[in-house]
Amino acid sequence: MPETQLTTTQAGFVEKVFEWLQRNWAKLIIAIPFAWLLFFFLAPFFIVLKISVAELLIASPPFTNLLEWGDGILPSVSASIDNYAYLWQDPLYVRTYLNSLQIAAVCTAICLLIAYPMAYAIVRAPGNMKLILLLLIMLPFWSSFLLRVYAWMGLLADQGTINDLLLWIGLIDKPIRLLYTEFAVYVGIVYTYLPFMILPLYANIEKLDFSLNDAAADLGARPAATFFTVTLPLTWPGIVAGCLLVFIPATGEFVIPDLLGGGNVLMIGRVLSSEFNANHDWPVASAVAVVLLLVLVIPMMLYHRIQAREGAY
Repeated sequence: MPETQLTTTQAGFVEKVFEWLQRNWAKLIIAIPFAWLLFFFLAPFFIVLKISVAELLIASPPFTNLLEWGDGILPSVSASIDNYAYLWQDPLYVRTYLNSLQIAAVCTAICLLIAYPMAYAIVRAPGNMKLILLLLIMLPFWSSFLLRVYAWMGLLADQGTINDLLLWIGLIDKPIRLLYTEFAVYVGIVYTYLPFMILPLYANIEKLDFSLNDAAADLGARPAATFFTVTLPLTWPGIVAGCLLVFIPATGEFVIPDLLGGGNVLMIGRVLSSEFNANHDWPVASAVAVVLLLVLVIPMMLYHRIQAREGAY
């Protein structure tokens, strides 16, 4: 009898669980990505934020605690914004932020100018050729990112392939300095992030109704006018998505400026690594990371808010 009663209780519990899942399955599905963001984005962000308002210590870990427990019941809060003030007062950090944003913006614009006609050509290509072109766009992802950057070091070196080719053609008399310059950083970033611009544009252009272009041509619109008044506005979501996918990681890029720039091109990712590893100044490094995140996230939030307002009207 006790075993039968226990089995009945378990069956009732399982039935209630299934009923609860049926009523709340939609909320549960929405809660999963929120939990992912909480544990893998918000929690690390608040840890970095806590370190950014601490003070430097010669200890392990090399920063003070946010809460100091004394003789009283409640702990005392030990926080300071001196690290953020230091970033503003030191022209090195301001110049590095501006240089990073400039390089990322220029690389994003170059990627857009190259990727848009490529994505448009892929969409208009025949069926089998379209698959081959898409495969070629995704082919670099099959090799190591670091290996591809090292390959560019060999191409851009003073005795590299590009200089040897220019010397053989006769365009130059002696090798020109390509590696360890800002030009090399631009080349590396554009090459690395170009697929991230092409693929969103391709997905967006693929959905276009090209009969609208034919209708515009029938009404007397020239190809340039048709592009700027019909095609470009309809592909704006793909342009924005591609620009964000290129601009955001390019701003905090570390490997490409370090290897192709050779320390001659200051970007915020390199400064961040130096503060953590060379200077062991975790509070300042955390402040650098928080400011970089705000610089990237706030414009995105403003853009989405404007988009939401326009959609409401």
